[in-house]
Amino acid sequence: QELREIMAKLGVRTVNELVGRTDLIAVHDHSITHRADSLDLSRLIARPESAEQAIHFCPENAYDFQLEQTLDVSVLLKKFAPSFKKGAPHTESLTVSSTTRTLGTILGSEITRRFGSTLPDDTYTVNCTGGGGQSFGAFLPKGLTLRLEGDSNDYFGKGLSGGKLVVFPPRASRFRADENILIGNVALYGATGGSAFIAGVAGERFCVRNSGASAVVEGVGDHGCEYMTGGRVVVLGRTGKNFAAGMSGGVAYVLDRGHDLYLRLNKEMVRMTGVTEKHDINELRALIEAHVVETGSQAGREILDSFAQTLPFFKKIIPNDYHRMLASISQLEEKGLSRDEAELEAFYALTK
Repeated sequence: QELREIMAKLGVRTVNELVGRTDLIAVHDHSITHRADSLDLSRLIARPESAEQAIHFCPENAYDFQLEQTLDVSVLLKKFAPSFKKGAPHTESLTVSSTTRTLGTILGSEITRRFGSTLPDDTYTVNCTGGGGQSFGAFLPKGLTLRLEGDSNDYFGKGLSGGKLVVFPPRASRFRADENILIGNVALYGATGGSAFIAGVAGERFCVRNSGASAVVEGVGDHGCEYMTGGRVVVLGRTGKNFAAGMSGGVAYVLDRGHDLYLRLNKEMVRMTGVTEKHDINELRALIEAHVVETGSQAGREILDSFAQTLPFFKKIIPNDYHRMLASISQLEEKGLSRDEAELEAFYALTK
């Protein structure tokens, strides 16, 4: 009510009418601090001298993102259009740079509109070379694969939704991928499905809020798997501090050659064990094998070549509540319940 009264005094009826009205903003004569007094806000509140210079914030042009200039619209949609009609597999190649943001997102939305989640993996593939911009491969749906020979900025694979992402260093490079940063911070943020294979090290907050995607990476920065609620993550190298903070679901397998992961692990909600159960061993090996096939990873090949000797160095990170849930489900299945029935009964039993 107070806001409405203020708006009425200003002569506006809606919040939208306030957008761009810098004439309604005034700067205090006396700033609270010396640092605030040193700020020059004149350009922020300046009014255009003529109508030609003015920016009219109306629904028709307020958010013109010039999507027609993106590679998705100007190149990919046009090249994939014939295959959409036939439903046939198709592959294209592109050179990308750091200004190529959210590559694959618009293409993915068209695939979802036409096919939903019915396509097999790798039905549509885009082979990229160069440096991926922010949010490379964001929200990719099932059936769409992006391969990147190069590196990528932050938010790689944000919201991955069933698609596949593969990134590896240039084939001519001579450095060890597992010792160098290949993708930026907050990769696979909020991913819900699909898979990602990164032949190199990721920045901070890898797989934050991941709820269903599988990922293999060769090292991560601080806060890896933060707030993760599902999915599988394999780290074939060191982690930064605060690993698994707030992690309430999913499983992480981490190669801990120095036996010091416990120093960087946030133990508030998770437990750390060896990888000893047959199912876990098979799952871990299958993910590393897929990683090597997709990326040609040298680190992955070395691990597979000596898997029996390397396995004792792997640690399984699993949330305490998730561990109890899985154990309860297993016990109920042994009593003859179906998987769905066991999950429901276990949920009720553990939440009473």
